[in-house]
Amino acid sequence: MQYIDTHTHLFHKQFDEDRAEMMERARVAGVERVLLPNIDVDTIDRMMKMVEDYPGRAFPMMGIHPTHVGEDRRAQLDTVRSWFEKSADRFVAVGEIGIDLYWEKDKLDWQVEAFEEQIDIALEFDKPIVIHARDSFDEIFESLERKQNGNLKGVLHCFTGNIEQANRCLDLGMHLGIGGVATFKNGGLDKVLPHVSKDVIILETDSPYLAPVPYRGKRNESSYVPIVAQRVAELMGMTVKEVAEQTTLNAEKLFRLP
Repeated sequence: MQYIDTHTHLFHKQFDEDRAEMMERARVAGVERVLLPNIDVDTIDRMMKMVEDYPGRAFPMMGIHPTHVGEDRRAQLDTVRSWFEKSADRFVAVGEIGIDLYWEKDKLDWQVEAFEEQIDIALEFDKPIVIHARDSFDEIFESLERKQNGNLKGVLHCFTGNIEQANRCLDLGMHLGIGGVATFKNGGLDKVLPHVSKDVIILETDSPYLAPVPYRGKRNESSYVPIVAQRVAELMGMTVKEVAEQTTLNAEKLFRLP
């Protein structure tokens, strides 16, 4: 079976000692392709180095994470735009972008500004968006409603909302990114996944964060995607093979992967 990890920070320093071994474990587990969300201007070089090291397996995004939106946001946003102007074809999405009111409650205006400007970049270059939404569903939905012109596509990465929030995501043209939280006892996705279409689900790890049970609390990695797939299969009444095939197809279509 073949899987795609649609959200993994494998260029993180936590993987510096065993990145090659980790990528081999992922390959053995059926995770041939991984998508890399950028964090800020300081992570671009590390991310692009990994893309060079794993051609055909690692695919980059470009964007500024909401917790890294600060006083220098204008320069950071200009950098994001310049990368798309130079080589838009290299990037599968604008991400990781969004709003985080867990860590950065006092910077909402800055985050909304950066989020919506990056949505504009996505629309201009015909790219999907990869959204980080922490304690911020209402604010995210408000921005999406302002910007959705019928062409905006994307994913709510690490979706942890309820069924009403899931349906609103889908109404706004977004997919749901499902990761390790699906395996948590009180993760809440057991009340969501049985009620949504298989066509809108993609799999992710968010490595090195949010490892699935039985590895919860430890470093996450892309080889754990099949664990998430197993839980999704249980909740959606599908076989693991069906989940692998459907989520791979969904990711290939959304991100236009080779």
